[in-house]
Amino acid sequence: MFPDRFYTIQDGRVHISASQASQFAKEVAEDFNPIHDPDARRFCVPGDLLFAVVVSRFGLSRSMTFHFRALLGDGVPLEFREIGDETIEVCDQNGKVYMEVTRSGETTRDEQVIEEFIRCYVAASGKNFPHTLKPLMESKGVMFNPDRPMVMYESMSLALDSLDASSPELELHNADLEDSGKRGNVTLEYRLNSDGKPVGEVSKRLVLGGLRPYCPDAMAGVIEEFYRLKARGSQYGVDTVES
Repeated sequence: MFPDRFYTIQDGRVHISASQASQFAKEVAEDFNPIHDPDARRFCVPGDLLFAVVVSRFGLSRSMTFHFRALLGDGVPLEFREIGDETIEVCDQNGKVYMEVTRSGETTRDEQVIEEFIRCYVAASGKNFPHTLKPLMESKGVMFNPDRPMVMYESMSLALDSLDASSPELELHNADLEDSGKRGNVTLEYRLNSDGKPVGEVSKRLVLGGLRPYCPDAMAGVIEEFYRLKARGSQYGVDTVES
């Protein structure tokens, strides 16, 4: 299955190298942010890659929720533990959990269906900033720290009406930002469409750090740097991490 080239198996455990993780971020998610660069001081594996590995190994279920529990570094040996029929834990040899997955309902292991869903699901991550978050923050009158922009993924979930939808596409239909002092809680809700018809729903929850009053000039600077780095084909100017 296509995510296989973004990890290796050693002694029965999954290993994701910094270069594999960075390649996935750039090629599949179109995500060039610095924290996924192999040489980044605070490098971490994209949560979307863990999502892709779980779905490719265990199948796509009608209802799934992915909770990010900790940042994953370079080459950590991972175990994927099934707890009953409804829970999967992605953890290291010491039992530290990096992702917890709950699932229910019918499951498909059709490789084409799974690959198309992964690609459409992950592609939405590359549009978070500035396309979605900038106008959302502006409308609420708040923004993250422009000197150290930080966006953290908290969870992702999906509810599917069909497991055989062809050429699926995600359409953002609701975005909300709740101001909780220094922390902003973002909810992004999508419709999953196939051939122009809704076939499910997807949501993502993010956390913004260092919240402060919105400043157009500061945000313009962040966006300018974002596009400058993107044009170089290397790094985004916003650190997006999954935790």
